[in-house]
Amino acid sequence: MAGFDDRDESHDERLDRNWNELLQELRITQTGLQLLSGFLLTLPFTDIFGGLDGRQKALYLTLVVVSGIAVGLNMTPVMMHRRLFAEHKKERVVAVGHVVSQAVIAGVAVLVTGTATLIFSVVEGWTAAIWVAVGLTLVLGTLLGVIPRRFEPR
Repeated sequence: MAGFDDRDESHDERLDRNWNELLQELRITQTGLQLLSGFLLTLPFTDIFGGLDGRQKALYLTLVVVSGIAVGLNMTPVMMHRRLFAEHKKERVVAVGHVVSQAVIAGVAVLVTGTATLIFSVVEGWTAAIWVAVGLTLVLGTLLGVIPRRFEPR
């Protein structure tokens, strides 16, 4: 039975392939999340943390929360699979995993932007930090949102 993209695979084979591709993508985001989260979690134990102003601390705490949510989202498809694998619901797991993985990617983009903003606010001040935040939002929004949409089938 041919799939929607003319591969010679059954429905179950396509689901298995899609699940494996999704897992590979989640592994990639997991590495970035681990690095960013690790950086954030060590910051309060450095000498410079006490010198942060109120906005920097608020940004920092927001990033810690975003990091926790992104890590949880990244694990959600795997937990769904663990819970539902014996119930033959792979189609639902793949569909939910597809949506959740996009949320994880958005979370990583927010973390990258927020972390760079925090660093620039400490090193160069808030004016530079705002420019970096706007620039990264535009660049990442284009790379992760606009460009992929331009290649969607019409």
